[in-house]
Amino acid sequence: MNVLIIGGGIMGNTFAESFLAAHILRPKDLTILETNPQRAAYLRERGRGTVYEVPGEYIKDADLVVLAVKPQDAESVYPSIKPFLTPDTLVLSIMAGVKLASIENGLGIKKVIRSMPNLPAQVGMGMTAFTAQEAVSRKELIEVQNLLSTTGRAIHFDDERMIDAATAISGSGPAYVYYFMKHMIEAAMKLGFTESQAELLVWQTFVGSMQLHNKNSFTCDDWIKRVSSKGGTTEAAVKVFESKGLGIGIEEGVLAAFKRAEELGK
Repeated sequence: MNVLIIGGGIMGNTFAESFLAAHILRPKDLTILETNPQRAAYLRERGRGTVYEVPGEYIKDADLVVLAVKPQDAESVYPSIKPFLTPDTLVLSIMAGVKLASIENGLGIKKVIRSMPNLPAQVGMGMTAFTAQEAVSRKELIEVQNLLSTTGRAIHFDDERMIDAATAISGSGPAYVYYFMKHMIEAAMKLGFTESQAELLVWQTFVGSMQLHNKNSFTCDDWIKRVSSKGGTTEAAVKVFESKGLGIGIEEGVLAAFKRAEELGK
């Protein structure tokens, strides 16, 4: 499979690096279109396949075109690559909020896949949700899922609405985790720890908790019960969380993110 990535920014580079590192693609099978000369030079220095700075006939050779540009740049990118696409070209979008129909109309093709990766893809621990138009074959879906899985985990949904829902969960989710960590660190510093000590305590707690969770089949409620003891310190903290409506606030925040994702796609 010859893959062309449109946009060599953070996510475009992440996907290129992951495809090559997993040996799913060879450098000769990967092409990147990056219009910024400095960024293009950066990608060449790191061996990210063949890098071009302007659209051209080479686009016709791509079996898969990955749209890794900012959503606000989509309308200007479509006409620059549309003349070089064929009815058999498969397009994978990682543009947040851009609907399948919009991409189909902008490029004049039927075989479109829309995905929503997240930031941990940069370290091979990403979570990507994806969906596709009916014109995309099962074989093509499997090939794309294999590519997406080089950045972590990937899950397919038939209903495009679930991509907006995934945006609110896994797409925005890392920020929720960092928000909670930030306030734990601030609380630790109020208790007398230095900033570096507080960060180590919190970071390792999060990493260790997830590793423990991954090696067992307990639910979150099970783990809370295992850490808590009646009349103990954990119970005291959880009672405050509940009295302050922390759980409800998190749920309402996620729903607000979903609503905004839908609005941005209109």
